[in-house]
Amino acid sequence: MAIVPIQPDVLAAKAHAVTPAAATRVAVQLDRVSKRLGGATALHGVSLHIFEGEFVTLLGPSGCGKSTLLNLLAGLAEADAGELFIDGVRVTDTPPAQRDIGLVSQNYALLAHLTVAKNVANGLQLRGVSKAEIAQRVEQTLALVKLDGYGDCKPRALSRGQQQRVALARVLVTRPKVLLLDEPFAALDKPLRLALQIELKDLQRKLGMTTLLVTHDQSEALGLSDRVVVMRAGRVRQVGTPDALYRHPQDAFVAGFVGDVNILPGRYLRRDSRATLDVGASALRVPSERVHAQVGERLDIFVRPEHIRLGPLGPNALLSATVVAHVFQGDHMDIHLDVSALGNTRIFTRQPGLDALLRWPVGTAAGLSFATDGVCAFAAVTPPSS
Repeated sequence: MAIVPIQPDVLAAKAHAVTPAAATRVAVQLDRVSKRLGGATALHGVSLHIFEGEFVTLLGPSGCGKSTLLNLLAGLAEADAGELFIDGVRVTDTPPAQRDIGLVSQNYALLAHLTVAKNVANGLQLRGVSKAEIAQRVEQTLALVKLDGYGDCKPRALSRGQQQRVALARVLVTRPKVLLLDEPFAALDKPLRLALQIELKDLQRKLGMTTLLVTHDQSEALGLSDRVVVMRAGRVRQVGTPDALYRHPQDAFVAGFVGDVNILPGRYLRRDSRATLDVGASALRVPSERVHAQVGERLDIFVRPEHIRLGPLGPNALLSATVVAHVFQGDHMDIHLDVSALGNTRIFTRQPGLDALLRWPVGTAAGLSFATDGVCAFAAVTPPSS
């Protein structure tokens, strides 16, 4: 079960936003790219298009290949097979300095003996830009990242958040075609990380810069991205908007990885105008397109906690349950339940309002019903309960 809380209303708002994904100009293309590291295959023939001005995030568990893919684009590693293109130009064998990309990593790698302005100017000096232009572009870029007046400071005099802005400015001043971000906020505490994420997204929109972020933080990926690429074991499992990934996962891995979810055992009973699923000896009717299995197969049924309703026991309840624990989450309460009809399966529901603790105290019997448009099911990959 994934453990990152996602706010559905935020995702719905993003779904209606006009994003660069509607554009037709491809800024970054990977064509059947493979890479081996040691004796293992890190990437298996990955193909991907990123559009101009789009913010795309590579998301997946450790070892899924997302950092390897970023390193290939940056020129820090070579592909064993396949081709890479930036702005329509093949860069598979092009040295990093000639790829017109900018890379910001967890380690900001600022030069401690240089001032902020000289750190930012360093890349332009290496490119042979005139002193007058360097001074102008450094001043403009520091203003862009809200570091006006800090040019004469040394990095050690700055906070972690300010150092991160310097690292970003050092890249932006060179005006790269593509910005690559390798978990740049990982070393920051949560409040600062959230603040800088908002600043980054605002800056990216203003500049219209094609951006590729690598992260394992689901909230970061879903909150910042126009599209998210979910990866596992060196393969792309699904590419889509945050809303599409959350509401319409294409396989069981994505359904279980993105956001909080309950996984219930069941069976596919029959299909007519809708699909009928057996859940704890009760019949659940859901849209047939949300069931990815054959009639008769065992199922893993995925239900978001906000799609589980608590009510009185009775004929309108799909299942009966007993409240066993509460987890306070600020503006809502996660209520954990034992469902005897599901064997050892424990599930939880998300209840708005702080009075949920009083309405559903530990030990209370409750009836459960599901919002069926929030349910999806896949052929079971786990052994049946004994």
